Amino acid sequence: MTKKQMKLGAFILLPGQHVASWRYPSTQPHRTFDLDYLTEIAKTAECGKFDTIFFADVFGQNLAENTPSALKLDPVILISALAAVTKNIGLTATLTTTYNEPFQVARKYSAIDHLSKGRAAWNVVTSANDSESLLFGKEKHLQHADRYERAEEFVDVVKKLWFSIEDEALIIDKENGEFLDLNKVHPVDHEGKWFKVQGTLDSPSTPQGHPVIVQAGSSEAGKELAAKTAEVIFTAWQTLEEAQAFYRDVKGRLAKYGRKPEDLKIMPGVFITVAKTEEEAIAKRKELNSYILPEIGLEYLSGFTGVDLTGYDVDGPIPDFAEIEDPTNPGIRRNLIRGLVERENLKTLREVYERISGARGHREIVGTPSQIADQLEEWFLNEGADGFNIQPPTFPDGLNDIVDLVIPELQRRGLFRTEYESDTLRGNLGLSVPVNPNKKQPQTVGE
Repeated sequence: MTKKQMKLGAFILLPGQHVASWRYPSTQPHRTFDLDYLTEIAKTAECGKFDTIFFADVFGQNLAENTPSALKLDPVILISALAAVTKNIGLTATLTTTYNEPFQVARKYSAIDHLSKGRAAWNVVTSANDSESLLFGKEKHLQHADRYERAEEFVDVVKKLWFSIEDEALIIDKENGEFLDLNKVHPVDHEGKWFKVQGTLDSPSTPQGHPVIVQAGSSEAGKELAAKTAEVIFTAWQTLEEAQAFYRDVKGRLAKYGRKPEDLKIMPGVFITVAKTEEEAIAKRKELNSYILPEIGLEYLSGFTGVDLTGYDVDGPIPDFAEIEDPTNPGIRRNLIRGLVERENLKTLREVYERISGARGHREIVGTPSQIADQLEEWFLNEGADGFNIQPPTFPDGLNDIVDLVIPELQRRGLFRTEYESDTLRGNLGLSVPVNPNKKQPQTVGE
């Protein structure tokens, strides 16, 4: 019997996941906008047999003279380009439901899924950055609960559009002059609280039935949205106990939506610094932290705690984190950082921002391939995760180290594939192809 195997995503954030990665000698920040460089990274991840590469997104961030973190390319455009230079690896890009319309999103991802022959995934987000509203002429950002309510209806409409033209609708009968079977076209007629949409998408259902739906969110609203709509969920936890509680919680919600536990893959983020010896890995991590400018460390920490720490003494005591004004938003990441401070007895702001400088509240593992595999295996075999979204500290070296050192150890243990099982992302993740609800299902004998 084939041993259960974990799923792995490669979280691409250039020039690296670490906040000071751009200052690390081997990184190439000048190539962040270079398609050849992005192609090299994508092919490295594909060589490592990762299920998908994943591009997050947020806009409206403040530009600063000593950090590149607010500069990036549109990830949807990125995965479109990378579809042409990769063959097996999944292509996941973030697109917000707060500042887009369902037709736009359905059309973009349908095109990418067709062009990639079934490797596209949409990471559904709700725009947590308040300043994003200003870029779209909105005076005020939607409250957390409203954003999730809109997102739920948004995904529902996108799915209706994806299913509006069955894949079998294309007849293309040149001899008889028949191109399209209109009986297999199902115009959308949707009117809800947030959207009124009528018509069809202008492309048929995609090779995966529809692109894989990914979601990142651990609030109550986020978990419910994931249980109803997501097929992969990215999340952040520090301990196995926390991860197990989240795993049981979200998987336990699926049945009421007619879904099975295997219909949703839970993949926590993990920031990995690996070397052949533990001492070398620790030294590498310490060197990265040495490049953090104190003002950047404080700004970085401010974003996760809700406290403006500008001007604080980095070696002074840690202040109390502020309460979040929106009562529907539990501040998951802030609470994770508070837990780190308490468990590890961190005393200064410098210690805190160095501790989260790469992982941003996600789990962090520093060590040898065997040590890293031990910890991933523990979570995977004890219902803390179905796999992981791997966060390399730097590019290209950090990803190269993971592919060269960690992946072979996981493969040796039988925990990860040695070859892709499928041509589609859905197939490699072990997700079923969604049934188009508009299709007439064949009747069984006796009906």
